Amino acid sequence: MLGPGVPWYLAVAAILFATGALGVMLRRSPLIVLLSLELMLNGSNLALVGFSRLFGEADGQVFALAVMAVAAAEVCVGLGLIVAMARRRLPLDVDRFAELRG
Repeated sequence: MLGPGVPWYLAVAAILFATGALGVMLRRSPLIVLLSLELMLNGSNLALVGFSRLFGEADGQVFALAVMAVAAAEVCVGLGLIVAMARRRLPLDVDRFAELRG
């Protein structure tokens, strides 16, 4: 087995996930919140791939690909909403979002 062991992958995954969670909790910009969510998803993907490597199964890698597809769809929708809000000159502060208005 070449490369670092599974505990190193899990440690990096935990650091990525914690950084993303802090970004979601502490930031107000919706763009930064979306980027932080992506960090959290990438941390979970790294953990899935690490466990997949540990057990010698491909299930974790396949599930990580599915999570990447969902993350790509989330980015498309989220960035579309942010661009639409910026064009209408609405405040881009997630603390001020009380409800969705049409």
